[in-house]
Amino acid sequence: MISVDETSASHRVLLVNLNKYDQPYPVYPLGLAYVAGALRNHGLDTKTWDARIPGQTLEECIATYKPNYIGLTLRNIDNVQCHNPKSFIYELLDCCKRVRAVSQATLILGGSGFSVFPKELYELTKVDYGIEGEGEETLPRLIKAVINGSAFDGISGLHYRDSAGEAKHLPRNPSDAIFTAEPYHDPEIMKSYLAEGSLPGVQTQRGCPLKCCYCTYPLIEGRRHRRRPPELAADELADMAARGARYVFIVDSVFNSSPTHVFETCEAILRRGVRIKWGCFLRPQGLTPEQMAIMARAGLSHIEFGSDSFSDTVLEAYHKKLRFEDIRRSAELAAAEKVDQCHFLILGGPGETAATLEETLVNSRQLRDSVVLPIIGMRVYPGTSLQQRAIAEGAITSDTELLEPFHYLAPGLTAEGITSRLAQFVKTDPNWIIGEPPPSFHQLVERLRKRGVVGPLWTYFAMLQRLPTGPVAGGGAPA
Repeated sequence: MISVDETSASHRVLLVNLNKYDQPYPVYPLGLAYVAGALRNHGLDTKTWDARIPGQTLEECIATYKPNYIGLTLRNIDNVQCHNPKSFIYELLDCCKRVRAVSQATLILGGSGFSVFPKELYELTKVDYGIEGEGEETLPRLIKAVINGSAFDGISGLHYRDSAGEAKHLPRNPSDAIFTAEPYHDPEIMKSYLAEGSLPGVQTQRGCPLKCCYCTYPLIEGRRHRRRPPELAADELADMAARGARYVFIVDSVFNSSPTHVFETCEAILRRGVRIKWGCFLRPQGLTPEQMAIMARAGLSHIEFGSDSFSDTVLEAYHKKLRFEDIRRSAELAAAEKVDQCHFLILGGPGETAATLEETLVNSRQLRDSVVLPIIGMRVYPGTSLQQRAIAEGAITSDTELLEPFHYLAPGLTAEGITSRLAQFVKTDPNWIIGEPPPSFHQLVERLRKRGVVGPLWTYFAMLQRLPTGPVAGGGAPA
């Protein structure tokens, strides 16, 4: 542990959340909360500035808090929309410029977005240090080394410059440690997010061994599941309830990584007597009535299935290792427990054709209790098998700069053609939500939030579309 003189200003760490994107709802900065908890456990003073919270500007916060270390987090590179791409890199660069103009603090960049493009972002932003992967252990070690003037040997995933100004990188060592980090939640920030209808996150495990062709989870968290001790997960849910949260989201890549994890975590929640609703990502495969029942008893209220397609041909090309029958059966189990469910789809990826698209549309009619949320085109990230396929097909080259969004579409398909087919289909199948939500839906959201409705609101949008005068969305992919 770092020995800290409480009167010293040299150990103040300002953590900055730049993420203002609020589709479908504002995302509480859980990663920063875990980092803040770790820093405080090492005797460091922390403060969090959030771009969504009204009050002090970033410059005013720096002037009053006088930090010596400023940690910036980049959650997402862009909004992953093919029809209306929005990059968040420019906001990051502007923030770095603003900070440099008013402070000599050591500037450190991390977050999941940085972990996907570490070398590119380290060079682009000119920050002092960059951290790939989880920051709870790395950031305290880095600050301790800076304080003591010691070497950086063994600091996993660190980007820094040597005495000659040359960029250096220490290899990232995948963690095998049990996930026991404890977050620190700033009360005012939590209160503000809850007031906006946000679902605060809780994490019960890290890592993902799945091999979906496009996914960056294994790059960010590693391929090995590291479970949070069930009692700690239950305690964290209880803490959220005590802070006024009525609905949270479990942010694991998939909650049902194993039957053991599902049963032991839910049993701990039930023993703890936590009364709080929650949603999660589930893999639509391997679920049983017993698993679904205990999740529902423990508070599961909605499921976001990462289905990606309803065509077996496309599922195989996406490396999903599941079939539509698995998806149909999973949806059936959720409906039996009266748990709301939606299926995220990626249309136009590897293996997609006009015929497989029709197969997905037809098969969706077997999921009458589900809402379907499609996006068009598949965002290409470095280090994924999708990148290698796109290179092999000539869509990109090995030198293509992927920091700017590039969306893969299977040969022979266009975003406009897929959009047109979806707009026609949704007229008779309103469980599909396509395009940007119209003003009538935003008005509905505002009324529901004022009435105290919490949780995801896509079910209400689907209901709105079923009305004779309801909106018929058109053009593009959902937010």
